[in-house]
This record gives sequence, structure tokens and C-alpha cells, in this order.
Amino acid sequence: MSLIHAKGLEKHYGQQVVLERMNLTVEAGEFITLVGASGCGKTTFLKLLLGTEGVSRGELLLDGKPIPGEPGPDRGIVFQKYSVFPHLTVLGNVIMAEELARAPLTGKLFGAKRREARVAAEARLAEVGLSHALDKYPHELSGGMQQRLAIAQALMMKPRILLLDEPFGALDPGIRKDMHQLILRLWEEQQLTIFMITHDLKEAFELGSRVWVFDKVRVDAQAPQAYGSTITYDLPTERSKTKAPSQQPGSGQPTPEREHEALTTPAHSVSQATLTGGQFNEHTA
Repeated sequence: MSLIHAKGLEKHYGQQVVLERMNLTVEAGEFITLVGASGCGKTTFLKLLLGTEGVSRGELLLDGKPIPGEPGPDRGIVFQKYSVFPHLTVLGNVIMAEELARAPLTGKLFGAKRREARVAAEARLAEVGLSHALDKYPHELSGGMQQRLAIAQALMMKPRILLLDEPFGALDPGIRKDMHQLILRLWEEQQLTIFMITHDLKEAFELGSRVWVFDKVRVDAQAPQAYGSTITYDLPTERSKTKAPSQQPGSGQPTPEREHEALTTPAHSVSQATLTGGQFNEHTA
């Protein structure tokens, strides 16, 4: 059974259709990178996976069952803007994740349970290279260190799925390279299934085992909100761990009218062939 399966998935906000006709299958252990112009529904799709948004039509299944309508410990998320508590130390931030999960009413653990949480938090921080900064506060950390802290928080509950919403967009190139190595190591060591949004095509193809391109297939100039985006291209990369599904219409693979273009267009020119809105820098494409 596939880890994630969607059939006829749509998401509407009132009369605005954000996502439509989404049919996809994801196996455990895949690394999916999502690219596309701003506003094409990539973050909305992550919210559907997280459970903070509900499906408007169709189905979105996790292990063959509808995804719960709220976040769970099996799904962690990291945003571009560092989601850490400024008044807590590095260690306190990571312990807080387990305290909120195990003691939702008080947000505090005591005695043996707190000692267990501390050991687990120290292990997560060691995994992301922050063992030397346990007593520092977020404002004392560099951007890269703060993002490592956010990743440690997301991993605290040992999720099976990690959702990354442009996690490295605000980092300098050198730091981004370090973060790439970190996330690839965690992906392999912890056998995570990762969905990552990026506006950097080079990053998408270097990290992902599959690259999904979100775009609108149907457009009505008189009613721009009538149609939503879908996955117009599902491109396996050199890092692909599983054989790509057979290309069937509406399976998340290129649509028939675009299939030939997808197979003959070099990866470095995907932005010119498939994306609109000028959201990608030329040097990253």
C-alpha cells in the first residue's frame, strides 16, 4: 500500500479553485520537491497533508485512510520563517515539542518524564549539529543554526513525513549547501518521506527523488478563479529511489498534451517551458 494517495483531489476557498484534478501516489521514503509560480497552491497542498486544511472534493489518503483533520506526530513541518520560541533556550525549544504532545493542558513535564524528554531532545539536537548550543537563545544563533533548531523541533516526535515550506530560502548560499547535506543525511538515516517547496530549480533537482511542477492547465480569462493548479509534471531525478509510476492521464505525470515536451525538455530549462510568473531566478534555473 502506498503511503500517500490522492484521487480527484480539489481544494476550494469559496468560489476560488486553488487545486484541482490531483491524482498522485507517493511511496514511503520518497523525497518530493514542489516547484511552481507563487500562488499556485504548493503551500495549500502541504497544509492538506498536515491536516490544517480539509479536502473540498476527492480524497487524500495516508496509509489508505483519510488524513486526520488536525496535525499529528507522524507529520512534522518546517517553515521558511523560523518557528521557534524566542524566550526559550535551544534545549527548551526542543523539549517543548514533547511537553506539548505529552501534557497538552499544562505544557510541562516533571520528574522522570522530563528527564526522558531532555535525553530525547539532546539526541535530536546532536543529529542537527547543535549539541554545543544547548543553552543559547534563538537571537544568539545564526540563520542556519535557527533553521537547524526548527528541524530538530519537527523531528522531536519522530515523524514519518517531513513537510518543508521553503526552508532554506532566507539562507546564504554556503549555509544552504550545509543544510542540503543535513537534510539528505536525515532523510536517509531516519527513512523519512519528505515534501519540500522551493523556488530554486537547481535545489529541487539536487535534493528530490521526484520533482512536481504545479501549474494551471485550464485558464479562463473571464473567470480566473474558476480553475486551479494541478501537477503538470512529475519528473524522476537521478536520486529517485523508486521507479516512477507509469504515465497515465491524470496520474500526476505530464498530461498527454504536455508529455512529449516533458520528455524532451532539459531539466535546466523547465522554468522557461512550464512555469509562469517570473518566480525563478535565472541563475538558479
